[in-house]
Amino acid sequence: MAARTTSTSLFAQVQAPSTIDPVPSSSAFGTPVHPVRPRPTSNATTPSVLPISLTSATLRSLAFRTFTKKHNLTLTSSALQALADFIGTNCGSGWREEGLAEKVLDEIAKAWKKDGSSVIVASEHGDLDGVLRNIEGFMTGGRVDHQRILSRQSSLVLDRGLPTAAPRKFRNLDRVDSQSSLGLTAMDLEEDGNVPQTRDPRSWLRIVDAFEQPRFIYNATQRHFESAGRSASLLAGPTRRTAFLRDRYQLVHQRILRNEAFQTSTVALSRSKVLRRSSSEIAMSQQAYKLTPVANLLGRSGSTHVLLGLLGNSPTGDLILSDLTGSIALDLEHARPVPEDGAWFTPGMIVLAEGLYEEEGSNSGPGLAGDGGVGGTIGGRFFVASLGGPPCERREVTLGVNDTGKGSDAIAAGGFGWVDFLGVGSERAAGASMRSLEKEVLGKQDSVIAPSGRARIIVVGEVNLDSANTLDALKQILGVYANEPAEQTPMTFILVGNFTRYAVLSGSGSGGSIEYKEYIDSLASSLSEYPTILESSTFIFVPGDNDPWASAFSAGAAAALPKRAVPEMFTSRVKRAFTSANSEAEKPASRTPKGEVIWSTNPSRLTLFGPAQELVVFRDDMSGRFRRKGLRFRPVGDSSVVGGADSSDRSDRIMEEHGDENSGSKINVDQTVEDAESVLPDPKTNTSAHLSIPLDVHAARKLVKTILDQGYLSPFPLTDRPVLWDYGTALNLYPLPTAFILVDPDMPPFTLTYEGCHAMNPGALVAPGKRGVAQWMEYNARTRKGKARELRF
Repeated sequence: MAARTTSTSLFAQVQAPSTIDPVPSSSAFGTPVHPVRPRPTSNATTPSVLPISLTSATLRSLAFRTFTKKHNLTLTSSALQALADFIGTNCGSGWREEGLAEKVLDEIAKAWKKDGSSVIVASEHGDLDGVLRNIEGFMTGGRVDHQRILSRQSSLVLDRGLPTAAPRKFRNLDRVDSQSSLGLTAMDLEEDGNVPQTRDPRSWLRIVDAFEQPRFIYNATQRHFESAGRSASLLAGPTRRTAFLRDRYQLVHQRILRNEAFQTSTVALSRSKVLRRSSSEIAMSQQAYKLTPVANLLGRSGSTHVLLGLLGNSPTGDLILSDLTGSIALDLEHARPVPEDGAWFTPGMIVLAEGLYEEEGSNSGPGLAGDGGVGGTIGGRFFVASLGGPPCERREVTLGVNDTGKGSDAIAAGGFGWVDFLGVGSERAAGASMRSLEKEVLGKQDSVIAPSGRARIIVVGEVNLDSANTLDALKQILGVYANEPAEQTPMTFILVGNFTRYAVLSGSGSGGSIEYKEYIDSLASSLSEYPTILESSTFIFVPGDNDPWASAFSAGAAAALPKRAVPEMFTSRVKRAFTSANSEAEKPASRTPKGEVIWSTNPSRLTLFGPAQELVVFRDDMSGRFRRKGLRFRPVGDSSVVGGADSSDRSDRIMEEHGDENSGSKINVDQTVEDAESVLPDPKTNTSAHLSIPLDVHAARKLVKTILDQGYLSPFPLTDRPVLWDYGTALNLYPLPTAFILVDPDMPPFTLTYEGCHAMNPGALVAPGKRGVAQWMEYNARTRKGKARELRF
């Protein structure tokens, strides 16, 4: 009975195994040392995803809501198709019902913006494919596993100190110690926001070569900037010339359409009837300007229009205005400039013209190709009443940032903040961090580590090395800063040509290559006398038209822009002087950079703290070219016929008579023009108010307003000032720089601020008309203001 009970209990304890053991534990085989465990089923750990074929049209509404409305990004058609394939493959049939697609698209948009990419999401260059591959590696069952992302980032930081993919805006920089996923350590800023050990502002100084500057063109169809895509060439084909002029026109056109004066509001239109009944002046203030293409003038004789186009000369000698649709002959007999005598107008400039169009008839004969239609010179004539430049746009408006100079980092709607115009980081990606770093390094007035003197940039213009007086004046200037404490030495010295008074290698008075090498060697000998400056400052040399190699075939005339740096074969002694000064310097072990010399291009750009500050240095005899080529208008109250380019108005004659006695005076007009704005005033209320200010101040304002309103460094015909078509983007002043340094020896030194851009002209090193007087410009990066200085030697 007991045996039966035991047998029953034994049978009760035996249970059927869930899986069949391939190696039974019988007496004939025995239990193996490493038993084979059953394979776990995949259904218990990983949910299955059934891939589907998803079209871009089905995903368009969801992608638009996530990328455009939520993240302010724009999708191209190819990128939308790539996202549809990705969602269909990885999210499957539950992309809509379970909300998988919306969450994955949100993660993709965040990763795209974190990678420092542009505001346009495109898949042509493989950037989107890289983001999708990274996201796919962290997906499980159609969802993004954030725990895997965090563990992956932690392991990467601990193992290698490098992220999965560094942002593209800092990949080309020469820093190899970056370990921040935001790319901030590429500019010496730590990931946690702490300032590194060095507080020398020169550590965040970058010089952008005109031939290495990123080339962006404006896409009028998609309304954004995109990379040029094609390789640049010095000998580009004729189609590049057409593209160069078209890109320049579209850049100004989009800037005007963004201006409030050219935007029509539905609220203003609804109120206009009431305003017209009450006050005609108020009604006019609510009316917006509207641009009319030239081709749309056909069949609209006797109507008033506002045109935007490029001034030029027709083969018959008439002044014409051209846009992308055609050209029209202009009649300036009754035209008034806006503002009155406040800007220059020359062929080659993009202008706004308001007036009356009349078709061919008794008032004007048939023009050239009058029946050519769109693309040619249309018949008739446009009688201009007002002629003005395009309104300028402040840097903050272009980048979509409000009150950057007042400590606020609020982002405004619109703008091109995600575009990295100079390759040092975009405004929205690194602007706020760089501005906070700028305040830490330069903002403390009582700082001993970064004193106020260290934030200075010295600009010396027209350094003619073939003149003994020039070398003496340069030594006196260097001696002034050499006597200051070492921590007060300016961080940068900018020496601008022409480095000889006459064009070299052209048979003129400055000789050939041997003589030019001797001039540069004499400069090296003079610099070697001040080793304390060489070991702690950056010297930048910007050439002029008399410097090689362009002077070999231009003979000192206007050479093609941009202009390459002085060849290295002439500058070896100067570099040797800096190497010697750095080797003899006894610096403590720190991250403070050594002194260096950079032979840059013309124009040249300097960035300080990434996108926080941008300085443009340009050498050109621009004022003289404006006086020779500028249009002349009839003076106010004069009934005589308007003269051509050879005639001059009353104010020009006054300026020429008093030009010599005021040519050496210093001008500091920051206080009077700090709040200057570019507007479109009424020419009827525009009088000669400028006669109450000094002539030099008026000439400086007129010059600066013309250049900044054009947003271009060479607003002249290509026959007068040639431009390398593929590198024309290097001449754009868009967005406006923080400071604009124009070296024009024909103008007296001046400093003024227009639309937030601080413009300066140091003049010639040896002041003309003044014996033994040296003059230069001193720019303070902390206050963002320049100061004209001079001394006797």
